[in-house]
Amino acid sequence: MKAVTPVLVIAEAGVNHNGSLERALSMIDAAAASGADFVKFQSFRATELASSRAPKAAYQLAHTDAAQSQLDMLRQLQLSEADHQALWAHAARRRIGMLSTPFDLPSLQLLTQRLGMSLLKVPSGEITNGPFLLEIARSGCEIILSTGMSSLAEVEAALAVLAFGYLHGGAPVEPRSEAFADAYASAAARDALARKVRLLHCTTEYPAPVSEVNLLAMDTLAAAFALPVGLSDHTAGIHLAVAAVARGACIIEKHFTLDRTLPGPDHAASIEPHELGLLVRHIRDVTTALGDGIKHPTGSESKNRAVARKYLVASRKIPAGETFCRENVGCKRSGGGLSPMEYWSVLGRVAARDFEPDDPITL
Repeated sequence: MKAVTPVLVIAEAGVNHNGSLERALSMIDAAAASGADFVKFQSFRATELASSRAPKAAYQLAHTDAAQSQLDMLRQLQLSEADHQALWAHAARRRIGMLSTPFDLPSLQLLTQRLGMSLLKVPSGEITNGPFLLEIARSGCEIILSTGMSSLAEVEAALAVLAFGYLHGGAPVEPRSEAFADAYASAAARDALARKVRLLHCTTEYPAPVSEVNLLAMDTLAAAFALPVGLSDHTAGIHLAVAAVARGACIIEKHFTLDRTLPGPDHAASIEPHELGLLVRHIRDVTTALGDGIKHPTGSESKNRAVARKYLVASRKIPAGETFCRENVGCKRSGGGLSPMEYWSVLGRVAARDFEPDDPITL
């Protein structure tokens, strides 16, 4: 068996900067200090993402101005292109990977064409946005695809669109349902998916109820699509993300904030920097503890075997020539000697020398 692959930890800054570049820069610092592999933001143009009639989710209403529309909320949270440039440069200085989630075509073009990103996070809300998925695949980028709110059939449909995009790129092949299905069935496209796509199980609620997390769905996704699977964790605390790693998650994404009491849609369901650091340490420990799956005595165990295990000893004085029997041979911790597994082969043999009580039996 092979050693466990290190888990990718994504510190999801999201929109918890509240539109402030300075706070976003500080979030990069906090993510880097935690030991996370990536810090991730969200890239969107508010007017491309939501209409003026788009309602807010209940969790958004609870933590923002209820009279404010979703569009106006998003306007306050969007980052400019100059902000993106500043954040990417700062992340490079702090030696932490940079990710973002595009929500519209102009933002996708910003990330891939002007910032040169080759790995994108696709959010759960876009998994049924076929035209956008196609453009993402045509960019050639690797994808981390979140599957919150989705059925298995919807995940498969999204993968079929991605397969078509990877297979045909900018070629003049008409995108249609039959072509997506044909692409998904082809060995070349499936190979592209295996190389470029990782899935995240997710429960899209903030915070997500523990009873709805369904970590076993990670196994279902892995079995259905033969792709690496991780968890985008929206629960309170860090324990379920750690549990997901023990179940085999290859990626953990977790929202964090500099201050959970700040106003804004996602702060209340996010962890703070000290918790993020603890999460990363726990994930690294669990990954190391998973080992290689081979059951064998470890190096540190080996030195304890002679102390902890029992061996065959004389239960009483045994003169030379006496036969070993149940009355004169027992099992005790003695620091070494014959294993009790040799007990039955010793019985009936003749002692070659004298043994004092508790002497290790030798033949």
